Amino acid sequence: MRRATITRKTAETQIEVTLNLDGTGVYDNQTGVGFFDHMLDQLSRHSLIDMTIRATGDLHIDDHHTVEDTGIAIGQALTAALGDKKGIRRYGSFHLAMDDALIRAALDLSARPYLVWNVDFPTQKIGTFDVELVREFFQALATHGGITLHVDRIHGLNSHHIAEAAFKAVARALREAVEPDPRMAGVLPSTKGAL
Repeated sequence: MRRATITRKTAETQIEVTLNLDGTGVYDNQTGVGFFDHMLDQLSRHSLIDMTIRATGDLHIDDHHTVEDTGIAIGQALTAALGDKKGIRRYGSFHLAMDDALIRAALDLSARPYLVWNVDFPTQKIGTFDVELVREFFQALATHGGITLHVDRIHGLNSHHIAEAAFKAVARALREAVEPDPRMAGVLPSTKGAL
């Protein structure tokens, strides 16, 4: 059962994340940040990871703590659900086209967190959402999920399309990486003997 529930409570946010890695992309995400919920729905649907998120945060200040802490909690839940990582594919990559936007994502569930982020946006906001928070989310996810993650914008004119393509591209790469590899059943995908 590759499932996990993580609860994270700080003076700034209270977040509960439940993941099922062997799901069908069913989601129920409520963070109080509309655009972010839309992105989390994409992450779930396109990774085929069932995801339920409840977050309350200090939105009267801004969205930063809620977005970042949700990334932390999802990363922690992903780590817990993966367990010893035996039998997974470990690596994933995907080129995602969405209208004017083309995003490339590649990742390694290496337990060595690292983010390479070559994504810029033509605007500072998408509605009321600060576009800099997209990077903050993926930084938190990579750090607490133990993911080496590279995301590159190859093309893009519209900030909404760029952000959504980034979430979808990472989702598809994540889907590939967490999938069981029938040729590696019960075997750790590493020559070092540990991930």
